Amino acid sequence: MGDKQRLLMVDDDTELCELIGDYLEHEGYLMEYAHNANEACEQLTRADRYDLMILDVMMPGKSGLELLQQIRPKVQLPVIMLTGRGEDIDRILGLEMGADDYLSKPCNPRELLARIRAVLRRIEPQQQGTLFPDNGITVCGVSLDPGIREVKVNNHTIELTGTEFNVLAYLIANAGSVLEKGQLTELVLHRKLAAYDRAIDVHVSRVRQKLAEHLSGKELIKTVRGVGYQFVKGDV
Repeated sequence: MGDKQRLLMVDDDTELCELIGDYLEHEGYLMEYAHNANEACEQLTRADRYDLMILDVMMPGKSGLELLQQIRPKVQLPVIMLTGRGEDIDRILGLEMGADDYLSKPCNPRELLARIRAVLRRIEPQQQGTLFPDNGITVCGVSLDPGIREVKVNNHTIELTGTEFNVLAYLIANAGSVLEKGQLTELVLHRKLAAYDRAIDVHVSRVRQKLAEHLSGKELIKTVRGVGYQFVKGDV
């Protein structure tokens, strides 16, 4: 892998940080910690310091959701939210604010490791032979360049998280075809679609919203009820 990847864990539970941190350091990651939102903000001002942030929702003072809202879109590093078990609203809000994935607490360190690896794979170059575009592509005024991971809508550059970029890349590269939710979940999130899992739906929704700002009411991503999503091809 080359240089070790550096993770920032933001959680007021110092014992949990130590437990999770020891496990992830054993797996080859460099760990740093912040125990409240203010500490995290200070550490995040150091440009290009972290590869991923693990962020607890419930913290004293400013919550993890408030912190996430504050740093997006200025800080684009991947984020995994830790939420209370059964707190679906926190998970959905976190994804809507730009988190890449979520995990319920108390979490299994091995499952967290799997999620971290999956999220970090999303920002690596995709292998040829997948449904991911090899070269730049333009459909209905939306231009996507996988080499520099840039998206323009009618010549306006839009900011996407790594996960949102990959959602759009798979959809636009297969414009006119329907990608099933389970298929898109595996391609983008690198895991099976679970019952009641709305993560991919929220990511698609955020991409739609960002495209719509420069599309004059056009809807380029269609929902095929009970199946999945389709990027339209041709006139809308």
